[in-house]
Amino acid sequence: MGMTIPTVDMTTTGENILRLRKRAGLSVVDLNKVFGFTNLNAIYKWQNGKCMPTIDNLIILADLLNVTVDEIIARKTITTI
Repeated sequence: MGMTIPTVDMTTTGENILRLRKRAGLSVVDLNKVFGFTNLNAIYKWQNGKCMPTIDNLIILADLLNVTVDEIIARKTITTI
């Protein structure tokens, strides 16, 4: 019998990052300056649901966007075999 477990919905989390960034009036370049990345790819990957910020970066991002980490991360459930 399968068991349901929570997991991160990467696509919706990325959409949340994009929406919350815009609501905060911050650009991708603004975020890039804060995180000190060498290019904008990481931020775009977050927004496109291709990867997640590290836990440290997620905490910083939540603070910058004036939200909680839970407001950024979207959950979904999956059923295991």
